[in-house]
Parts: sequence; C-alpha cells; structure tokens
Amino acid sequence: MRATLRWAHSDLRAHRGEALFLTLATAGIVASLLLAAALFGYATNPWQRVFTQAHGAHVWLHTAPSADATRLAGLDGVRAVAGPYDTEAATVSCRGTRAAVELRATAQLPSVGRPLLTAGHWLDPARPDGVVLESGLARALLAEPGDTLTLPGTARTLTVEGIADSAEPRYSAGEQPGLVWALPSAVRAPGYQVTGLRLADPADTDYAVQRAVTRLGAGAVGEVSTWQQARAQAQGDNRLLGQVLGAFGLGALAAAGFAVHGAIGTRIRGHLRDISVLKAIGFTPSQVVRVFLLQHLAYALLGAVASAALIESLGTRVPGRLGDAVGVWQGLPGHTLALSAVPVGTVLLIGLTTGLAAWRAGRVPPVPVPRPAGPSGAGLTGVARRALGLRLPAALVLGCHRAFAGRGRSSAALARLTLPLLLMVVALSAWTTIDRFHTDPSHVGLPAALTVRADDGLSDQRTRQLLAADDRIAEAYPGVELAALVPGQTGTIALRGLGTRERPYPYALVEGRRAQGPDEAVAGQGLLDLLHVRVGDWVRMTVGDQPQILHIVGRALEPQNGGRTVTTSLDTLRENGPALAPAFYQLRLRPGADPARVAAALSSAGGGHLDVHTVTNPADGLTPLRAVVAGLIAVLALVGLVELLTAIGGTVREGERDVLALRAIGMSPRQITAITVTSISCTALAAALAATALGLPLARRLIDAQGDSSGIGAGIARSPSPGLLLLVGGGAVLGAAALAALPAARSARGRPADTMSAVG
Repeated sequence: MRATLRWAHSDLRAHRGEALFLTLATAGIVASLLLAAALFGYATNPWQRVFTQAHGAHVWLHTAPSADATRLAGLDGVRAVAGPYDTEAATVSCRGTRAAVELRATAQLPSVGRPLLTAGHWLDPARPDGVVLESGLARALLAEPGDTLTLPGTARTLTVEGIADSAEPRYSAGEQPGLVWALPSAVRAPGYQVTGLRLADPADTDYAVQRAVTRLGAGAVGEVSTWQQARAQAQGDNRLLGQVLGAFGLGALAAAGFAVHGAIGTRIRGHLRDISVLKAIGFTPSQVVRVFLLQHLAYALLGAVASAALIESLGTRVPGRLGDAVGVWQGLPGHTLALSAVPVGTVLLIGLTTGLAAWRAGRVPPVPVPRPAGPSGAGLTGVARRALGLRLPAALVLGCHRAFAGRGRSSAALARLTLPLLLMVVALSAWTTIDRFHTDPSHVGLPAALTVRADDGLSDQRTRQLLAADDRIAEAYPGVELAALVPGQTGTIALRGLGTRERPYPYALVEGRRAQGPDEAVAGQGLLDLLHVRVGDWVRMTVGDQPQILHIVGRALEPQNGGRTVTTSLDTLRENGPALAPAFYQLRLRPGADPARVAAALSSAGGGHLDVHTVTNPADGLTPLRAVVAGLIAVLALVGLVELLTAIGGTVREGERDVLALRAIGMSPRQITAITVTSISCTALAAALAATALGLPLARRLIDAQGDSSGIGAGIARSPSPGLLLLVGGGAVLGAAALAALPAARSARGRPADTMSAVG
C-alpha cells in the first residue's frame, strides 16, 4: 500500500495541471446536472402542488350568459363543477400600472379550483368592494392587501383583501387577462360566464371538451382552456433551462470521460517501463489497475462532493431564477435522492472510463518490450515531399506531417478534442439565437414593439389620430383576436386579424407565401400540429355561431400562444362580420425609438383611455440562459484543457525518439520545438474546423427542434458570427501552441543520454 501511495503521489506531482482541470471539470459537470434537476423540479412541482391542493379544474369554459352551464354536471366523466361564475372583463390600475382582468363573481370560497391564499384574507360580505387577486397579477400590479384598484374611465374602485395562488393560466400582459375574485355585487356588468370541470380521468380532457361544447352548443362557447395549457404556461422557460443544462451537462460528462480515458492511455504508454518494474518487484495486475483507478476516482470524488456541497449550501444565494429554483427544489421529496445520485453517477461513469483505460496497464508484461528505434511516424507522404521541395519551412512541414500521419492515436486525440469544441459551438449558437430575439425581433415573429388598446371613452378614429401624431411610430396595424373552436370542438385557438390587404402585417414567414387574397391566412407551427394540417390545406373553425374557412398559404414564426394562432387580414374577418372594429393596434417603431418613452407619451396623450403594453418577448424569460451558457463553456474549456495536455504529453513523448535523427540532419532545438508546437497546433486547428463543420448544422437542428416542440416553429436558429467562431477556433489553436511550447522546448534541449533512453 505504501508503494502504491508513493507511486500515486509521484504521478500527481508530475501531472498537477491535469489533476486540477479534471477536478474542476467534474465540479462544473455535477453543478450543471444538479441545477438541471432543480429547474425541472421548479418547473413542474409548484404548479402541480397548487393544482392538487386547490382541487383544480381540468377544463375551463367561457360561455355566453344565456348558456345553462349547470347541465355540464351530468356529463359522464365529470366529477365536479366549479361555477358557473358571472364574469366581467375590465381594466384595473394600481401604482400607475394597468392590467386587463376578469372580475369573477364568487359568493363563497369554491371547492373546485379553490384559490390558495398567500396573503390577506378571503372576501368579506361586509366589504362589498373587496377583491382577491391572483398572485401573478398582484406581482404585475405591485399590489398588496389594503391597496386600492381603480377602473380607468369609471369612478369605481376596488380594495385588495387578499392574494392567492391559482392553477389556472396566469396573467400575461397583452395575452392573458388576470384573475380577480369578487363578490357578486362588485361584478356590475357581467359579459359571460366561466365554468370549471374537474374530471375523473384527466386523459379524457379532449373528449370532455367535445361533449361539453356539444351539450351547450358551439355558439354558446367562447373560449376553452385546459389544465395542460396551464401547466405548460406555468413551466414556461424553466423547463427549457433545465433541458439545456441537462443536455450540456451530459455532453460535458461524456467529453470528460473520453478525456480521462485518453489521459490514462497516454500516461500508460509513457510509463511502460515503470509499470514493468512494478510488476517485476511483485505488483499484481489488479494493484497496477487500482493505482490509476483510485487516483482518478479521488479527483472525480473531490470535484463532485465539492460541487454538491456548494449547490446545497450556497445555491439559494444565486441571484434570479436559478436561486429560486434551488430553494424550491430543496423542499421537494426527491431532492435528497438527486443530490446523492447525480454526484455518485458522475463519479461512477468517470470510474468506468478510467477502469477501461487502466485495464491496459494491468496487461503490461513484467519484462519491458523494446520499442522500435526507427522513426515513430509514418514515412513522408507525397504532399510532404512536395512541400519540402517548394522550400517551405521544414519545421512546419514535419509538424503537419506528424499531426496527420494517419496514426490511430492521433485520430482518437483529434476526436476527443473535437467533442468539447463542438459543444461550445452549439452553446454559442443558442446564445446567438437568444440575442437575436432582442436585437432583431422582427425576424423571429415580433415586428411590433407595443400593443395599444383603447377603452370605451376613446373612439377608434381618435385613437388612430393619436397614433398618427407620434412620428416615432413607423406603422400602426389594426387588429382583433378571437377565440375560435377547432374542428372536433376539443379546444380553442387564437384567430387574429392583423393589418389590411393594403397595409399587410409583416409577420416572419418561413414557409409558403404571404396571405394576400380572400380567405388566405398564415399559421403558427403549434396550430399546424394541433390540427394535423400542412401549408396548403384548408381549415374550418367556428367563432360563435359563424364558421370561418381559411386557406393556410404559409407558416410564420409565432412566439405567442404556443404557436396555436392563425393570422389573416382584418379585411378577411370583416367579410363575415362587417361591423368588426379593431380591438387593438400593433405598433412598429422607427429605429432608435425607445418603446418605454413612446408608451408613456401615448398613455399621457390618451388621457387615461389608452392601455399601452410592450409586446412580450419569449426570450425575456431566458435571460438566465446566458449565464448558464457561459458557465458551460467554462466547463467545456476545462475538459478541452485536459485533452490538450494529454495530446501534448503524448506528442512530446513520441517525438523524443526523433530528436537524435533531427539533430543529425542539422536541425536546431528551436526548429525541433517548432515541429512539436506545429503538430499540436495543427491538431487543435483540425479539431476547431471539425467542430465548426459539425456543430453548426447540429445546433441548427437542435434549436429548430426546440422551436417545433414549443410551437414557435423551425427557423429561429441562428449561427454565431464568423468573428466569434474565429475567436473560439483561434483561441484553441493559440492556447494549444502556448501550452505545447514549454514541454516541447524541454524535450528538444534534453541531453543525448535522455533521448537515447527514450529510443531504447
């Protein structure tokens, strides 16, 4: 055991850099996987907890006031019914912030879809103007119990009595109105009813919606939302962050495993005589294997334990969503299992790759086998001879020849170095795609920066005049959004009329053509998937009692509503309803205009009658992904450093046998050093080129696949700029040359006796 420890200690002193980088890389990999587990738990469990505790409804239907929604209780598979609740659409304001809301008349605390109070108390009949706000709406309004809400354009006020969590779709400015529970006396002008259905089997949701619509009549149902939509909205970007962290963490773990395998293989080839001596003095093959295995398991265990301890103790202090996710995750039942399983699994995988490489050390014979004294590389190729004939520098030609001589070990080293660089290219592509949502939103389906809605106190003509008076507005597109029942009556989609045929809306088209003629429309990927149709098909939907048949002539990037949107011109919708007036305006601003200042100016000019919101950018929720990508690139860089050090050690050791021959033909130590540095640099350059060639199409495929699954659709992926790719590739090549310079110089200036010992 003492001899084993002395050998391990001596090897550690000789390879301190590799040991440090391997430990840090393991720590980064474990941190990535643990944060991925935390984000997955944060994305799913909070909503599931609220849904379970609230006895949430699986289906919510918005129906006309005349519909007899109580009949839904008799449907097969319906376990309980919430409501029907008289509901009024309104706009409330608090602390200068406006929000569209649903005032839901609730006489008593519901048993199905029950609000879970987090602050304040439930409605008190003694306070007829009291309301309870959904927690997401309360955060948007910065409202607390005791605050007063005003209804712009009226003299009405409401007092916040409490704040509650709900499993229904959360508030989103410009997309989803907030939920406000109020006493029936506070709901003065109900426009529709809301009814919730709790099902015996959630898998029957689509069938239950179909039967409910059939029972009430398609003309009585205005909108349908399901628990799957609410869950997907609640998970939001957290699940995507978890997927990114998990995928890159596993990729980095694979790269680290290959790097460890290569490092041990190279080290074994460099210590064949030492291993033979160990066996000659009594070491068994299992003891030799144990030396390498325990040594690298110790590195991995140190990094894994340190990373798990840091995540557990300091993870909640990370600012933003990652810290919140770790805090929630630590209170979940599976937290302890994940905290143990991830580090243990990482260490075992690294141990497996270590054992496979160390097994070769156990097979080394006790009697050293002399290595051939001839040159280590293959004979000069025709290209190398012609290059020398052209009087190119001999160091450059021989270095390139050594790097690409066709040996299996060189190819394996090239593949191992390519993997972390390839993952870096994919990570940078994700970064570039997210940046494009902010820098060039019009090309990803967000041409408008602001949405403007006017209340009843401002006519449409006056609204257009106010918008035309602001020269910072390049174009104002009138629009209306309707809830339409899909064929089969299993749900609703968003039917939008935007722009006119003379001034069409500039959606981001990626397939087909623009909607120009009557009954033509473009759709999002989410809608195409929902209806199982393609570009060129005709689709039929129902808005109230009116059928609407549209020809899908193109697919556009649609970041909103999960892509479950079909867009046509306002003129097309007016063919079925000539009296249809614009419900809002989408504003495209001139370059350099500040959306916040334009919104403030319009609100002031409208005298409180204009509700102006910035268009929601889905990339806003992915801001933490930039820090995640930066951290992953750092981890991959550490893995790449381990592989570079391995490649340098192997190249220097194999090149020692050529030193005497190179000196004999008159080459100086500087030229011999240049051969090794050139060889390593060429390997790094080839790895960078291969990573770029393979990584760019892979990144595009992965990002577009994510766009498809989210409903936005393929076509959002963007590659990093050539300058950024050149920076990464150039950094890899220059870093490899810098790391190789010192060991190559030591080898070239070695004593002849040392060189001869390497040959013999």
